[in-house]
Amino acid sequence: MQNVLQIAWLIPFFPLLGFLITGLGRNKLSKGMTGIIGSGVIFISLLLSVWVFMQVKGGNAHDAYYFDFIKAGSINIPFEFRIDALSSLFLLIITGVGFLIHVYSTAYMHEENSSHYARYFSYLNLFVFSMLLLVMGGNYVVMFIGWEGVGLCSYLLIGYWFKNINYTAAANKAFIMNRIGDLGFLIAIFWLISKTGTASFTEVFSAKSLEALSQTDITVITLLLFVGATGKSAQIPLYTWLPDAMAGPTPVSALIHAATMVTAGIYMIARSNILYSMAPVTQNVVAYIGLATALLAATIALKQNDIKKVLAYSTVSQLGYMFIALGMGAYSAAVFHVMTHAFFKALLFLGAGSVIHAMSGEQDIRNMGGLSKKIKTTYFTFLVGTLAIAGFPFFSGFFSKDAILLATYGHNKTIYAFALLGAMLTGFYMFRLLLLTFHGSFRGTEEQKHHLHESPAAMTVPLIILAILSFAGGFIELPAVFGETANRLTQFLFSAVPLNTVHHVSHSMEWALMGLATGLVLVAVLFAYFKYRKYSATEEKGLGKVLENKWYVDELYDSIIVKPLNKLADFFDKVFESQVVDWIVNGAGKAVNYGSRQLRLLQSGHVGSYILLMVISMLLIFAWQFFIRK
Repeated sequence: MQNVLQIAWLIPFFPLLGFLITGLGRNKLSKGMTGIIGSGVIFISLLLSVWVFMQVKGGNAHDAYYFDFIKAGSINIPFEFRIDALSSLFLLIITGVGFLIHVYSTAYMHEENSSHYARYFSYLNLFVFSMLLLVMGGNYVVMFIGWEGVGLCSYLLIGYWFKNINYTAAANKAFIMNRIGDLGFLIAIFWLISKTGTASFTEVFSAKSLEALSQTDITVITLLLFVGATGKSAQIPLYTWLPDAMAGPTPVSALIHAATMVTAGIYMIARSNILYSMAPVTQNVVAYIGLATALLAATIALKQNDIKKVLAYSTVSQLGYMFIALGMGAYSAAVFHVMTHAFFKALLFLGAGSVIHAMSGEQDIRNMGGLSKKIKTTYFTFLVGTLAIAGFPFFSGFFSKDAILLATYGHNKTIYAFALLGAMLTGFYMFRLLLLTFHGSFRGTEEQKHHLHESPAAMTVPLIILAILSFAGGFIELPAVFGETANRLTQFLFSAVPLNTVHHVSHSMEWALMGLATGLVLVAVLFAYFKYRKYSATEEKGLGKVLENKWYVDELYDSIIVKPLNKLADFFDKVFESQVVDWIVNGAGKAVNYGSRQLRLLQSGHVGSYILLMVISMLLIFAWQFFIRK
């Protein structure tokens, strides 16, 4: 009997269909019809994803083979999907959060004209399709197709308002930095195929293929894969594109940060967990890069004033936590934080969009304040998201971050201490954002003050649903102190990712660690409250100025990479191309022109000349035959 999961291909098919309909019919579809089609196809995929999830939960995992995709000599790479615990969970996150973002977009983007409105939804549908392809791929090649697809869609959506040069530059920056990481991923795939003859997960992770890989092979391959992950998931040194990606519409930011793009790197490493578990050097690199990224981004977030940029740097920081977990071998903890982060980060970005909508496009939190009384639904849902990401007890972020901290405590006390510091910074900058935006007195203009109003239901209903998930989503994976079988997510993922290899601690110690983390976060929150409850703008100096300018990393990259490359490009343009390439190309043209003019003389039209040439030719042939060839 054929496995019912064979029709799982319908999950990415519907978003692809939505992309084609809204894209090709953009000049004919009304906004209402575009919204229904664009959101409806994702809703169908969500229903199918729930069905797939229930199938997998019942023990019905499946590798679906469809056709031979690449066949060359002994290498055969099929187009195949892997439907298991890991991919089915990501399907729920992508389609569930993605659907809410689509619904929210129907109201947020309503001022666009019909054609651009349809173009926007076609890009969104293509984005979701690409991410679904990435997580459903049964081998690294299919995964890479989805990987490149999300890169393309991020470029299209970040530069959606392409007439703005700055937005176009941000899109280019995202595209180029991701290509740098993608090169590492691509080389890793070639390396794997050259050593094992396959890219399929089932075969790569088999005992036979693993025996064909030396320790050096595994270390290099996993490092190259991690280079790819640093690009997609914005880790040091390839993180600077993500904050600039705020140029796109706010729902796009939510989609990139919560349900698609940035989770790709986490998924890829979790999927490759067998290789990473055999590469301790790479695991250390992943953990320390994750820690450095988490702290660096958190410090930058302390002094950002654009509401979306604060959230963007918090994403970079939270991704760092996920990489710390991956480096510790706590794959299920990393996936758990991906899930909770998808809920509260989508909530926070959509909440920020609601604030920007109310403030007539204003994004600087120094010009806000006192909004809690005017946009109450947005405020209370934003508060839930803030409590979740800060790690307040019983909110989803508390449980997922605690799982990472516990794993870190068992492996490396130094990393644990710095991870705690990062948690304190998170509590501080998120409550600074909340207080400056929603509390105190209003600091905007009179025109903005009169314009303040709550967003329509199409925007607030997704906020309420995400707020519920941001609070309750963590109860799916409770710490061991709540019962030995309380870790239901880890048990569900067990068939796809191994159990956490953390050193077990006593329940009393676990309570103590939770209490310590909670206490430190509360201290940071109280500090933020007393510092910003009565805010007045002042110019930053010293370290504050450095943090406000993001440690001058962008300027450093400009100085050591961008400007030298631009100068090299100018050299090739003005010297090498104009004086060498043009000389060769133009010289070849002139030589052909001159030669053709001389050859033209042979076709003079004089019979006598033709007879003379014929005689000379005959003499040459005779000479060749009798004197030279012999």
